[in-house]
Amino acid sequence: MASWIHLQNQDLRRIHAWDLAARFHANLLASVRTVYDSPVTVPASPPPRPSTPAPPAVRTLGLGRKYSRKKAEPLLALDDVALEILPGEIFGLLGPNGAGKTTLIKILATLLLPSSGEAWVDGVDVAREPEEVRRRIALVSGGEHSGYGILNVRENIWLFSQLYGIPNRVARERTETLLARLGMADEAKTKVNRLSTGMRQKMNIVRGFVCDPKIIFLDEPTLGLDVQVSRDVRSLVQEWVAGLAGRTVLLTTHYMAEADELSDRVAIIDKGRVRACDTPAALKRALRQDTVFHLEVAGLSRLDGLAELPGVRSAAVIGRNEGDGVARLACALADEGAIAPMIGALSARGARLVRLEKSEPTLEDVFVSLCGHGLADSQGTGPNP
Repeated sequence: MASWIHLQNQDLRRIHAWDLAARFHANLLASVRTVYDSPVTVPASPPPRPSTPAPPAVRTLGLGRKYSRKKAEPLLALDDVALEILPGEIFGLLGPNGAGKTTLIKILATLLLPSSGEAWVDGVDVAREPEEVRRRIALVSGGEHSGYGILNVRENIWLFSQLYGIPNRVARERTETLLARLGMADEAKTKVNRLSTGMRQKMNIVRGFVCDPKIIFLDEPTLGLDVQVSRDVRSLVQEWVAGLAGRTVLLTTHYMAEADELSDRVAIIDKGRVRACDTPAALKRALRQDTVFHLEVAGLSRLDGLAELPGVRSAAVIGRNEGDGVARLACALADEGAIAPMIGALSARGARLVRLEKSEPTLEDVFVSLCGHGLADSQGTGPNP
């Protein structure tokens, strides 16, 4: 009897367990069917966030810089400079030696503090956060003697790349590519102290681009380079900017053709002040209302008074051949009729006309028209042009 009761209790427990399992599966199945049979509700997309516009690559406001001098008044190298350079631009800063170009570059590169005003690079204040600015920039100056003479070219470039935290493999690949691009692959193992001036400058250019900065400052980058290498450098700059959106170049130069070829916009600076800022085409177009003549004159000793002649808007020496004393003049006239009195005034000064040419305005003509002198006859106002 006890055995039968024990078996009966076991059967009841099994039945109860089967019942629980059946109910669980039924509930699970019902839940699954409910999910699959229910209409799909797509949650509403959140409203798009307003995009934050990128800050200017470079912005200056009322920027000034004075240099103290013993027993003399302070030298004003920059005077109330206001500029805004957009991301992705190649921006040219055009002016003679001593105009303030390098002083401006040094302030933007955190090498020099401004005496007045403010400056921002990629939205970062150069005076308050210099270390943050340095992470975003590179600087190449013409004629500089950077590098360690006991290291070879490849080792120097690798060393500078490590200061920027570039991964070793990436640094080596970029170095080889850039050296080949500027025709320096054969000099990769040459010690820097054995390089010519031109080769050293090419190494400096490679050093500037190897860290792939967001903004690069090129201060007279083709100084000391021959014509073909200068073309290669200009081509490299254009390719680098086009390779990635937002890359920006600030180029200082006193070579008009270089500024005209490379720059999306140009600021003309003279005696520490920005005289004009626009595209090269717009600057030259504004001068087309005048008639531009280029003259070559022998025996010219003085130029005073020519710009005051009727119909003469500007006149300046833009070059001189020291061998035969022939001076090159650029003149902007209100009309062609003003050229005859000018030639007469030159003859009265004992000068002889060698060549006369009517031409389309160039950036140098724009500079002469705005500043009243050419690049060649300007002495500038500050140290370190």
